[in-house]
Amino acid sequence: MGKKLFVGNLPYAMTDDQLREIFAGIGPIESASVVMDRDSGQSRGFGFVVMVNPDDAERAKRELDGQDHEGRKLRVDVANDQSARGPRPRSGPR
Repeated sequence: MGKKLFVGNLPYAMTDDQLREIFAGIGPIESASVVMDRDSGQSRGFGFVVMVNPDDAERAKRELDGQDHEGRKLRVDVANDQSARGPRPRSGPR
């Protein structure tokens, strides 16, 4: 498996394919996805990209973090491993 990157401050109109294009110039991509709100179907303004090569992921972080895209400065960082965390507590009525 490649190295997963968090990409924040995305334009709300960004699609998975557009996110993939941004990173494809750095190196091969396993996957690229913009996180959508489950209720509204609108982008939440962040996503994840999995780069095939960890060296390409580090290069993408260096080159794309802070880069302006459609008037927004992208935030690119190594994604936290959520599997290491325990189950999330439920909220709301039961």
